[in-house]
Amino acid sequence: MGLVKTAPDISAVKTYLLGLQGRICTALEQEDGREKFREDAWDRPEGGGGKSRVLAEGDVFEQAGVNFSHVHGKSLPPSASAHRPELAGCSFQALGVSLVIHPRNPYVPTSHCNVRFFIAEKPGAEPVWWFGGGFDLTPYYGFEEDAVHWHRTAKAACDPFGADYYARFKKWCDEYFFIKHRNEPRGIGGLFFDDLNENGFDHSFGFMQSVGDHYLPAYLPIVQKRKATPYGERERDFQLYRRGRYVEFNLVYDRGTLFGLQSGGRAESILMSLPPLVKWRYHWTPAAGTPEAKLYDVFLKPHDWI
Repeated sequence: MGLVKTAPDISAVKTYLLGLQGRICTALEQEDGREKFREDAWDRPEGGGGKSRVLAEGDVFEQAGVNFSHVHGKSLPPSASAHRPELAGCSFQALGVSLVIHPRNPYVPTSHCNVRFFIAEKPGAEPVWWFGGGFDLTPYYGFEEDAVHWHRTAKAACDPFGADYYARFKKWCDEYFFIKHRNEPRGIGGLFFDDLNENGFDHSFGFMQSVGDHYLPAYLPIVQKRKATPYGERERDFQLYRRGRYVEFNLVYDRGTLFGLQSGGRAESILMSLPPLVKWRYHWTPAAGTPEAKLYDVFLKPHDWI
């Protein structure tokens, strides 16, 4: 798609993102019922900083991290300019909210959401800007009604902005959150978009807000439905094993993790997406016909959930 060159409202983006971070943290605290978010404000020596909020060892959430960052610098890091070499050497600003929720109960899925804004500038040229983000779901034990709800909410976020948006960004999500060395998706997908600047700033900003605003309606009903499901050591063991896939994707492929580390971001905030406990096993596969095998056979396959 062509790049739209115009002056966006960075202050409006920042105001929205800080408000989104606050709303999500409040809702998750209410859902957990025991623990509160700890906030760390941090500064980046090269420019900018952020606010990281982490809830740990809750009744519902084993770890939940909701991070806001606004960083700037004189040159885009390689992860941001690799697929757009003409912007190498540009100064930049990057604003975003990124969150990962690792629940305690294995029947509650892990979820991820990110909404972000980039602007790159060179002297004597109009700024180049774009939005990105999305949300995706990583169940350990799959439920069709949860997958349908998740994707219907994702579609509702997209429909006012483009008839093709849901299909387009669902496909992109399925392709992006794919663990190539395992030849399997990370979860059941959702939405992923990047480089978005269609129909002017207001349209693109509005869509980013819609994605951010639909995250809680997509996730909380699933949490509420599954958080009291009884489980034992078998389910917990499988949850910790599958969390290993999450770690592998985030450290090997995730563009946001690479950008954060390459741009000199705060490591504690960047790596808050990783689960507190995880297991790996050599060459393990679930027994046929088990609930664990169903995750692979049904839910970790391309599917039109709507």
